[in-house]
Amino acid sequence: MNPGGKLPQVDLGETRVIAIAPRRGLGIGVIGYGYWGPNLVRNFSDIPGANVVAVADLDLRRLAQVKQRYPDVFITDDVDALLARADVDAVVVATPISTHFDLGMSALSADKHVLIEKPIAATADEARLLIAEAARRRRVLMVDHTFLYTGAVRRILEMDRSGVLGRIHYYDSVRVNLGLIQSDVSVLWDLAVHDLSIVDALMPRPVGVMAYGMSHVPGHPENIAYVTLLFSGNQIAHLHVNWLAPVKVRRTLIGCQDKMVVYDDLEPSEKIKIYDCGASLSMDPGSRERLLVSYRNGDMWAPRLDGTEGLRTEALHFVDCITRGQSPLTDGHAGLRVVEVLEAASQSMREGGRMIEVPRAEEADLRVV
Repeated sequence: MNPGGKLPQVDLGETRVIAIAPRRGLGIGVIGYGYWGPNLVRNFSDIPGANVVAVADLDLRRLAQVKQRYPDVFITDDVDALLARADVDAVVVATPISTHFDLGMSALSADKHVLIEKPIAATADEARLLIAEAARRRRVLMVDHTFLYTGAVRRILEMDRSGVLGRIHYYDSVRVNLGLIQSDVSVLWDLAVHDLSIVDALMPRPVGVMAYGMSHVPGHPENIAYVTLLFSGNQIAHLHVNWLAPVKVRRTLIGCQDKMVVYDDLEPSEKIKIYDCGASLSMDPGSRERLLVSYRNGDMWAPRLDGTEGLRTEALHFVDCITRGQSPLTDGHAGLRVVEVLEAASQSMREGGRMIEVPRAEEADLRVV
C-alpha cells in the first residue's frame, strides 16, 4: 500500500515531504472540459482552500459553457497560456490518455503540482519519467483513482487494515454497461483501471496476469475483457469489464478468511454488505482419510458509510497534500503500478491469454533531505 496523507477512516501511514504550497488559496487550472472535466471544475470550485482560476480546452463551445457557469474563470484554447499564469499553482489534466504524459510533463516543467486523470500515462516508461520529474522539482504528482476516495472503498480498506475481514482470498468484480466506447483505448485501459487501483490498495503486488478480450465494433479496440491476476500466495483476482452490456453492473465480491464483502456501487444506500460466513475443513474422527466441510452462516450487516462524493474527497486530499507538503494516497507510484499491470494484461490479450509476469515496481524515495 502506498503511504500518503491523512484521509478519514483510512490510516495511510508515514507521509513523504515534498513541497509546501503558498498560504493563499490554491489556484487550480484544469486542462480538458469534456466528459470528466466539468466534475473536476465543480468540485475544485466548491472546496475550501482552492479556486479554479483557468480552464483550457480545444473546443470553443465547451469554453463558452465554462464562462457561462463560472464567469470569473480565465478560458483559453492554448495550454501554454494556462501554464504561464502565475496564479495557477496546480494543474488538473482531464484529456485523452495519449496526451497525459506531454501535458503532465509540461505542467511539471512549469513548476505546477499535477493531478492526472486515470490512468496516469499510456506507458509505464512515461509514468516513470513523470515521477522522476515531480521528485526533481518537488511537486505533488497525483493520479485520479477516484474510487479509492469513496466512502465505500475507504470503509473496506479500514476493515481490511483493522483485521475484521481476515486474509483476502479473492477479489471478483463485474463492471459492465452500454458505452462509452472509445476509439483510442480499450475497455481494459478505461473501466478496468478502477478495479486495478482497488486491488492495488487491498492486495499484494500480483506476480502474473492473464487476459482475454475482443472487439465487436469495427476499427475500435477491445470492448470486452476478462482479466485474472495471480499472486504469490493463495490469492486471485478476476475482473470482467464490458462496454456492450444491456445493463449497468458495478458489483464486487471480496472473499476473506473471516468475512465476505459484497460491494455494489449502484446501491443507493447499502453499497457494502458484510457476511459472517465461510467454510472450514477438518478430519473425520472416524476416518483418517475423510475430510469434513463445515459451513458458517452468520449475520449480515451493512456498515454506515461517508456519503461525501469521492471526487470531492479526492480534491480535498490533493489540496491538503500540496498545502502540507505530503505525498498523496494515489501518487505517481500508485499510477505506475496500475499501468504496469495494464501493460502486462494488454500483452496477454495480444498473445491469446498467455500468463505475463508483472514487473516489480521500483519506488523512488521522494523525501526532501
